Amino acid sequence: MIEIGLVIYPGAQLAAVLGLTDLFGVTNRIAMSHQKAGAPVLRVTHWRQDRASEAPTCVLDTCPDESAGKLSALILPPSLDEPVGGDEAAALTAWLRDHHAKGVALGSVCAGAFVLAGTGLISGRRITTHWSYADLLQQRFPELSVDADQLIIDDGDIITAGGLMAWTDLGLRLVDRLLGPTVMIETARVLLVDPPGREQRYYSVFSPRLTHGDAAVLKVQHWLQATQASDVALSTLAAQAGLQERTFLRRFQKATGMTTTEYCQRLRVGRARELLQFSNTSIDRVAWEVGYSDPGAFRKVFTRIVGLSPGDYRRRFGAKGAGK
Repeated sequence: MIEIGLVIYPGAQLAAVLGLTDLFGVTNRIAMSHQKAGAPVLRVTHWRQDRASEAPTCVLDTCPDESAGKLSALILPPSLDEPVGGDEAAALTAWLRDHHAKGVALGSVCAGAFVLAGTGLISGRRITTHWSYADLLQQRFPELSVDADQLIIDDGDIITAGGLMAWTDLGLRLVDRLLGPTVMIETARVLLVDPPGREQRYYSVFSPRLTHGDAAVLKVQHWLQATQASDVALSTLAAQAGLQERTFLRRFQKATGMTTTEYCQRLRVGRARELLQFSNTSIDRVAWEVGYSDPGAFRKVFTRIVGLSPGDYRRRFGAKGAGK
């Protein structure tokens, strides 16, 4: 069973918590209808932090009679109060770091990004929040790249959504990742949430396996995500894991289901898709930006993974004003 946790920190917007609970409840009914067993597929838990000095505890479980499973994701909802951060969130950020180290994906909506940034897990990476908080977030965390133009930024192990009501987008993004596009589209239809404009960012998104339990491999996965797979040499990856190369290769493939080459190609292609969608950067330059010195090799890899050439992908999914 897939478990998604919603974190009720001091000042968290309860409307978003309840809305996400309902969204995932609809998703669970749809997913159950697609299987013969009829057993629950998706469990939602609420984790409440009553005091800033204490870690959150579970206060609600939508499937209390089912056996315990592993968390797949934790979501920090918006806040209508001043953004939480600093020493007042120390216990919460330590708790989040611990779960992230175990392979749990972390997500935030709007001002929840401040708590997420406080974990120190996303230094040097891109993050979004509500446009009115963008400058403050950048000032508090200068090591981040705050992009408030994006409604949602999916960085694999970290997902951030911008506006106060963007919890619907983040929720649907997780549904697509964990249960597939068919269930996501049906959920959107039931809730009368218009999926066009979202679908292109959902389909064929690389969702790395993070709950395998191999800490050494997980460390390398997080490092690759943070560095955008800029250095994919086997010697470098094995050193990051603290393992011999042959041992590392064996454990990496067992944990992720793919070779290091396949994994890094998918990370790079994921970054290329974003550049092709939302920038005017030439395809040759995109190839260089994501780590390919040979544009021809990049085109072959991209076409094999996505099913479209980079040019066709941009023409089909490029945002208005993006280059052809």
